[in-house]
Amino acid sequence: MKLGVNIDHVATLRQARYPQGVESPNIEPSVVTAALEAEAGGAASITAHLRADRRHIQDRDIDELRERIATGLNFELGNTPEIIDIAVAARPASACLVPEHRQEVSTEGGLDVSGQREQLAPTINRLQAAGVRVSLFVDPEPGHVDAAAELGAEMIELHTGTYANCPPDSAAREAEARRLAEAARRAQAAGLQVNAGHGLTTANLPGLFGVPHLVELNIGHHLVARSIGIGMRAAVMEMLEVMGGYGDGRG
Repeated sequence: MKLGVNIDHVATLRQARYPQGVESPNIEPSVVTAALEAEAGGAASITAHLRADRRHIQDRDIDELRERIATGLNFELGNTPEIIDIAVAARPASACLVPEHRQEVSTEGGLDVSGQREQLAPTINRLQAAGVRVSLFVDPEPGHVDAAAELGAEMIELHTGTYANCPPDSAAREAEARRLAEAARRAQAAGLQVNAGHGLTTANLPGLFGVPHLVELNIGHHLVARSIGIGMRAAVMEMLEVMGGYGDGRG
């Protein structure tokens, strides 16, 4: 199981002091430095979400990440024409389509793939024509998994936020882990690569070790938060140590 590191909230901290349009020689922290430190700790990819409102990641960040990182860039985006144009021009290793709402702090809930087939199909086709592998961020529901496969996406990313927000050792958390496992089996049977992410920490991750076929986890907030105390490189290494307990195909 590989680790993708989302560096959006490094940019959130930067934008709190230096919002879009502000020029200063003191601008920090650097998302590129954070990404390079994540790679040094063992990250297999770097995720950045360029939102339509540019609340954290900026256009220049995408350009600099593409130039500087040694692993692949996973470009998160909403199904917005302007951002799709940027993604096609950037040609990242992969792109993950997510729902996007102005009032949310970060992405909450999965994409309504089954209800948005007509809107998603041309975007998926265009990204793939540019050589970009496409992932869809979905809740663990059979209809969305099936729709992702039918649309020809290469991957899904299972939304683990509901699981993460359940009380530890609760029946609700166990039930959500079972839903995730069933969705993972369904996706793998349909030929989809299975990734997962949202709300995962070193504390709650072991509860998902029964979910089979997980290829990559995309984790951001927890690693950025841990990096304040121990540094990004150490935070990534710490997470990878926990991930080492996972055995593909369990469950």
